[in-house]
Amino acid sequence: MTDPTARQGENAVAETENGQGNGASAQDPPAQAVAEADPLAEAQREAAEFKDKLLRTLAEMENLRKRTEREVADARLYGHAGFAREVLAVADNMHRALEAIGPELREHADAKVKALIEGVELTERELLKALEKHGVKKFSPAGEKFDPNVHQAMFELESAEAPPGHVAQVIQAGYMIGDRVLRPALVAVAKAAKPQAAANDNPGK
Repeated sequence: MTDPTARQGENAVAETENGQGNGASAQDPPAQAVAEADPLAEAQREAAEFKDKLLRTLAEMENLRKRTEREVADARLYGHAGFAREVLAVADNMHRALEAIGPELREHADAKVKALIEGVELTERELLKALEKHGVKKFSPAGEKFDPNVHQAMFELESAEAPPGHVAQVIQAGYMIGDRVLRPALVAVAKAAKPQAAANDNPGK
């Protein structure tokens, strides 16, 4: 004869095992879903990553192209700045030589001297044209507002023609190369004239 108590214990153990088995089976589908990810979603994610990398690479290449073009342009324009600065001394000497020839000397000079003067003037013009061809331009800021970025003040000068803080006299012309200063202009800056002494109320005394 079978003991009822023992049989009940066996039934409880069997039910427990069945419950554990059912629980494991209930957890299997989510794990299987994770293992089997949607291939379309995965492909879209990878495509988005590749697109982002491609756009970043294209942007970097475009920046590199622009930077290279700018460096090449700067080298072409400013690469000869040192040589141009040396040539300015020749242009200055020609200009000073022509200024030293006064109107009276020009008027009374013989044909040979006049031809020499005209030749020096022509040479100066051609030299300035050659400099301009390579981006070097002469500027004379007479009457302009003083700008320490392009002007170099040599002294102050009382002037009735130029307002205070403006260029009253150009001592030496300046030169630009592109948008940079090759040599600042040497100038005299106008200042306010000193007020005249008040007239004596009693001039007879």
